Amino acid sequence: MSRHTATHAALASVGTALFLLFLKGYAAWATGSVAMLGSLADTGLDLVASLVTLYGVRLAAEPADADHRFGHGKAEALAALFQVTLITLSAMGIGWRAINQWLTGAVTNAADEGIAISVIAMAATLLLLAYQKKVMARTNSIAIRADNVHYQSDLLLNAAVIVALALDQYFGLTGADPVFGILIALWLAWGAWKASSHAVDQLMDKEWPEEKRRHFLAVAARHPELKGIHDLRTRSSGTQDFVQFHVWVDPNMTVAEAHDVMDEVEAKLAREFPGVEILIHLDPEGHVDHPGNALKETDESRLAKGATP
Repeated sequence: MSRHTATHAALASVGTALFLLFLKGYAAWATGSVAMLGSLADTGLDLVASLVTLYGVRLAAEPADADHRFGHGKAEALAALFQVTLITLSAMGIGWRAINQWLTGAVTNAADEGIAISVIAMAATLLLLAYQKKVMARTNSIAIRADNVHYQSDLLLNAAVIVALALDQYFGLTGADPVFGILIALWLAWGAWKASSHAVDQLMDKEWPEEKRRHFLAVAARHPELKGIHDLRTRSSGTQDFVQFHVWVDPNMTVAEAHDVMDEVEAKLAREFPGVEILIHLDPEGHVDHPGNALKETDESRLAKGATP
């Protein structure tokens, strides 16, 4: 269900980008504003990025197969990195155009039309951002998160265009438009950097946030038959989370008894962390993996029965 929701959000992004592209294309032609041109360029790249996002989330939603046993979730991170590349190129192009306008002293026109169109674009963007926020809360989609960065910047771009056109034509500050163009380029570059860090974290299998790890351990440790938990490893792939850990149990427990205990532990975890794929390895109490076979443990990953996380 969460993956279908991410697909619907990607389709909404494509539709919004198409609407804004035609709207801003006319505004850029009518005003000659470099800030508006920058906003148009960003929207054009948003459209391409949204199409890539749509492909990425649809591919990520494909079930695991013989060649991809852990699913296709990382397609979202790859789509996000593609978006980051587009944002960076857009920022460079807008910055160059703004500097060129500053040096040549080019002027803008038709401020009324440009401002009106920017207001309409902001309203459409706000609606999309509100929808994306709900989707991100439900799915934790890295591709939708990167797409959201685009449209946050688009909201700022439209506000900057309004201010630039007003200062340039109503107050006679002819340098305002290129200055705002440069500021827009810097904002886009910063957004690209933030979006890239989330994508790289998934591709590098970064651990879950500390609070989420501790909550997972607390739930897992509630079962009275567990003597301890160690070697916890977590990662995310698109909207799918994966966890593996070792547990200590009574060495006199039979295989069938231990299996029943693990089923109970998994059932509890499934209620608190729905959709997470869990792999549990059993160890007799006190067993320590041979040095080099396991990660160096922290106090957290040695959480014993009854310990407070």
